[in-house]
Amino acid sequence: MNKDEILAKLNNHTPGILGADELYKYAILLPLVEKEDGLHLVFEIRAASLRRQPGEICFPGGKIDPDDRNARTAALRETEEELGIKQEHISNILPLDYLVSSFGMIVYPYMGVIDNTADILPNPAEVDEFFSVPLQFFLKTPPEIHYVNVTMEPEESFPFELIPGGKDYEWGSGKIAEHFYIFGDKVIWGLTARIILHFIEQLQKS
Repeated sequence: MNKDEILAKLNNHTPGILGADELYKYAILLPLVEKEDGLHLVFEIRAASLRRQPGEICFPGGKIDPDDRNARTAALRETEEELGIKQEHISNILPLDYLVSSFGMIVYPYMGVIDNTADILPNPAEVDEFFSVPLQFFLKTPPEIHYVNVTMEPEESFPFELIPGGKDYEWGSGKIAEHFYIFGDKVIWGLTARIILHFIEQLQKS
């Protein structure tokens, strides 16, 4: 391969996330609904029978399927499947920043406005219940932040002989910030809380 061939390939390259093809891709919707006391965010509590994260509070959403046209389509499909909200009752669907987690997945969040006449009919196979929280609560209440320490631990088969220092190599360590919003008896944390914080930060930008 010569220089011109290399330049031709890179000139047509659009930068993305390195390793994105290997990440699990999810899409979620932050549902806003107008109530008598103002705007609310709608949440669901995952069914206790689910294998992953039973009983956790989250937004509607899930894995992007091959049949989904894009992440936006997936977020709307999942919202209809989980909460029974017909897509024609969701408007002003706008993207937020996507999030790359430390555990091999990328999340595409969208905000959408739910028609306050829309029926919410949770799918019992996926959702135990739903509830809403006034947007004003999040605008006035910063999340609690707690940290999880992360250390690097190579497998036994790791080829220490190939790296400087061998088994004495100084592996880095770090910590992950976990955000918590506590509203009455409801605890909203993890990626859901982190996405809420990003949403609120966008609203509060001057």
